[in-house]
Formats: sequence, C-alpha cells, structure tokens
Amino acid sequence: MRNFHKSIATVCGIGYIDKGAGSVAAVAYCIVLFFLAAYNTLWQPVVLTVILVAGVWSAGALEKIWGHDNNKIVIDEVAGMMITLLLIPVKLKYIITGFILFRFFDIVKPLGIKKAEQLPAGWGVMADDVLAGIYAYIILRLIIASNIF
Repeated sequence: MRNFHKSIATVCGIGYIDKGAGSVAAVAYCIVLFFLAAYNTLWQPVVLTVILVAGVWSAGALEKIWGHDNNKIVIDEVAGMMITLLLIPVKLKYIITGFILFRFFDIVKPLGIKKAEQLPAGWGVMADDVLAGIYAYIILRLIIASNIF
C-alpha cells in the first residue's frame, strides 16, 4: 500500500525530481488538459474530485514516513492547477496565464493560504493548493470576462 500512496502523491514519480517538481507536475496537467480538450471538459470535475480524495488520503499516509507536506508530494499542485483551469476555455494563452497565477499564489501564499497548510495530515497538504487554485481561477475568470487578451 505504501508504494500505491507514493505513486499517487508523487504523480507517478514526478515528485522525485530534485528541483521544481511542483511546477513540473502543474505543467504535466496543463499538457494533459490541452490534449484531452478535443474530447470535452466534462471529465474535469469528476477527475478533480478523485484527485482531491486520493491526494488527502495519500499525503496523510505518507506524512508518517516523509513528514508534513514533503516536497516529493506534488498531487496537491495537480489539484490546484486543475481548479485553476476548471472548465476554462482550453486556449494556450489561458493555460499559461492560469499556470502563472497558480504558481504565484502557491509560492507567495497570501490571503490565508499559508494558514491552510496548518490543517492536519493530508488536509493541510492539499488545502493550500486548493486555495491557491481558487484564487487563480477567480482572477483568470476575470481576465477572460474582461477580454484583456
């Protein structure tokens, strides 16, 4: 079961990348979204729900081994990126803007994001990225609605 949790939490090993694993995991999701968009985007809420549940479960299980919010755990970045781009028109300009916004909120951690990390076990690991994704989503929606580009 430990290998199962490691596979989920590291997104099939991306988390083992020495530097920038969170960004790589977020970019990996962007690439998947871009290529799956031809089918439709209705799968996104279902997959997001599965990712959130699996992320809380696996991150919580691995906390006992790796400690709280270890850098190898990148499923939270995937979840945050999924929230950022949830049902957004799949255009490269929006994917790139969403990525930049999400990484900004995830790294700077303003507006209660830092405090969300303090939740216990897998909840804290996932919560800060969920909030970062929500803030990035709101700004991205405003950008799209205002036709800035």
